[in-house]
Amino acid sequence: MKRIATMILTLVAMFSILAACGKAEDKGTDQAKDQKDTLVIGIDDQFAPMGFRDKNNEIVGFDIDYAKAAAEKMGMDVTFQPIDWTTKESELNSNRIDLIWNGYTITEERKAKVLFTKPYLKNAQVVVTLADSKLKTLNDLSGKIVGVQALSSAADALDANPIKSKIKTVTEFKDNILALNDLKSGRVDAVVIDEVVIDYYMSKQKDTFKVLDESLAPEEYGVGVKKGNEELLEKLQKALDEMNEDGTAAKISEKWFGEDKVLK
Repeated sequence: MKRIATMILTLVAMFSILAACGKAEDKGTDQAKDQKDTLVIGIDDQFAPMGFRDKNNEIVGFDIDYAKAAAEKMGMDVTFQPIDWTTKESELNSNRIDLIWNGYTITEERKAKVLFTKPYLKNAQVVVTLADSKLKTLNDLSGKIVGVQALSSAADALDANPIKSKIKTVTEFKDNILALNDLKSGRVDAVVIDEVVIDYYMSKQKDTFKVLDESLAPEEYGVGVKKGNEELLEKLQKALDEMNEDGTAAKISEKWFGEDKVLK
């Protein structure tokens, strides 16, 4: 009897272990599925109006709404992950994020590091000064202190322009807000910045800034996808194309810019 009882207890224990393993496997499968169905998007959360925090500390912006709409068409959830913009490609290539999507300028150098969607928005790098500044042209930057966001397309545009060699000092900032604050306090004379960004701030802070007539470089925004992940790129591009066709993209653009600026 003792032997039979021992065998029964052993069988019960074995079935319990197998059941527990099955549940753990199911849980692991569910977790993997959840991860697969959620897009983690790397953003600079100080980049209005593309992606930034509102007065309630909520992440909002054109790219935020644009990404949410695309994810919905893809049948996926979305999570926005604020990152150090200077390490954006490293974040992508190490799989900590799935996409770089926050006013991400398409350049030849970046094409060597990531895959890009088709351009969805035009932009330009411009020079902003205080409204009462005597600066009027790019040549007026000679001998001045100019601010840029570190490792940004603004920095690239300034590096590529002959005026760079005449500037007294180029000061790099973590984000555009810090650069504009230093401009207002007089610690820099001008800031090179995305046109869509300064247009937004000028609409909120009237008579504070002015933009020089000469721009440094025209450019276009795209979404960055990890090299080798053509499947995700194709799925995302299909969603963006559908948003153009059904008017979703136009509505989002009109909400943030007052007009349809999305490239078709």
